[in-house]
Amino acid sequence: MFAREITDNLASLVKKLDAVVGENQDKQMRGFVVLLSEDPDADEAKLKELAKKHGIKNVPLTIFDGVAGPGSYKISKDADVTVHYWLGTEVKSNHAFAKGQLSEAAIEKVVADAPKILN
Repeated sequence: MFAREITDNLASLVKKLDAVVGENQDKQMRGFVVLLSEDPDADEAKLKELAKKHGIKNVPLTIFDGVAGPGSYKISKDADVTVHYWLGTEVKSNHAFAKGQLSEAAIEKVVADAPKILN
């Protein structure tokens, strides 16, 4: 998952995906969150607070220096949150949300796609 800002809905999505990853560790499910940042030092404290407040244990929270993100992932410049589900080297599901579009219904749809990558 790539995000450009921390919001309550992002926190909700991270918490739910953290639970899904925890429930599927026996199936080798993994995940990570990358905050795309113009100020990594300031945002590191925000990620630590997110992890502490929501009890995130199974999904590493990381920072990428630059809001464009890593070029090889082709993150849309218009997406505030992008979620990719990979199985091997193949993307099985891709969700991108513009600022303000990550609703509870959208979160449920993203979480519902998790089984697509389970063996």
